Amino acid sequence: MATQAITTDPPRVTEEGTSFGTLSGVEQELPSETGNDLQIAEPFNPDDIDVTTRSMTIDLLLSRIRSKAIDLEPDFQRRRGIWTDRQQSRLIESLLLRIPLPTLYAAEDEEEDWAIVDGIQRLTTITRFIDPKAIEETPLALTGMEYLGESFNGKLFDDLPARLKRRLRETELVVHVIRHGTPQEVKFNIFARINTGGMPLSAQELRHALIPGKAREYLGRLAGLNAFKQATTHSIRDERMADREMVLRFLAFSMTRPEEFRAYDFDRFLGDAMRQINRLDDADLERLEHGFMRAMDSAREIFGQDAFRKRYRETDGRFPINKALFETIAVSLANLSDSERERCIFRHEEVRRRMMEAMQDREFDSAISQGTGDTGKVRKRFEIVSTIFRKVADV
Repeated sequence: MATQAITTDPPRVTEEGTSFGTLSGVEQELPSETGNDLQIAEPFNPDDIDVTTRSMTIDLLLSRIRSKAIDLEPDFQRRRGIWTDRQQSRLIESLLLRIPLPTLYAAEDEEEDWAIVDGIQRLTTITRFIDPKAIEETPLALTGMEYLGESFNGKLFDDLPARLKRRLRETELVVHVIRHGTPQEVKFNIFARINTGGMPLSAQELRHALIPGKAREYLGRLAGLNAFKQATTHSIRDERMADREMVLRFLAFSMTRPEEFRAYDFDRFLGDAMRQINRLDDADLERLEHGFMRAMDSAREIFGQDAFRKRYRETDGRFPINKALFETIAVSLANLSDSERERCIFRHEEVRRRMMEAMQDREFDSAISQGTGDTGKVRKRFEIVSTIFRKVADV
């Protein structure tokens, strides 16, 4: 393989962060050279965008939460711990002082239920204070009041005077609802643009919120497999669904051959993959799961603790997990026969040497680092990695 040698030190990489200020264990991808990672394949028809704005009292919102028309439970439960009791108490204090809260954003499904995309923490805090049983939470006791004074510290909702209880229940919040008829790719792009709050959802959390169905549980199950955790050395944090996105990227390129991948919004490609998973039967899901597990086991045996990480030379320290390398190596291994995988495992030192040589190719390095959803980069990295495995297996 002809390469363009990298003469400088290996590039410095950064890790994606979590909502708790910790590192996720996953390398942060650089934007594309154009800087336009929200680029869409074709313009939206303005008539397809159906957004309604509603002013609703907290009482009405709580009614929807109790009846599960607003669901704050599945998979977002882990996000409740992001705010401390003091931060939650300050939000309740703002409501008692009649300070307006930021707008909420929701996506409506075919049953007219809402997935809250921006405002989960606010609604969870309000529910926890007024009706904690609705979300099976411990009651919030106010603490650290800044303007209402020490007399409010330690108070529960039931301890408040009747007028303040009524004030909370009758407070109106503004909710922008993107209606069910709006195309999914339009919804995703809209939320990606407005999802700018203090704790915005990650791309995978957005997909999870907007695309219901068995794909949600399936991704979670595969991300929880011991084979995946061992192959990634238990280093991927799950607070922002980074682990599920990794699994989804493997499945997407297992269902769509890399050479058939076409240039369009990569986030839309992953969303389409989730919808495709929803349509698969049990036999297809089992086949994909077995391929995933074989790929994870093989990657661990070949690369050890360096699986799915950049490595330019033997003396390099450990880089974070690289998403593009993960999908490329995993899918390429899954596509090998059992005997080919065994030969690659037996000749693992040769595989590692060839991969480090590939890292010296500037085009390949770019294909796993920057604008990785570009069609040419997808095909480039899959071509190089799959060729490495097959050459080693054919020796």
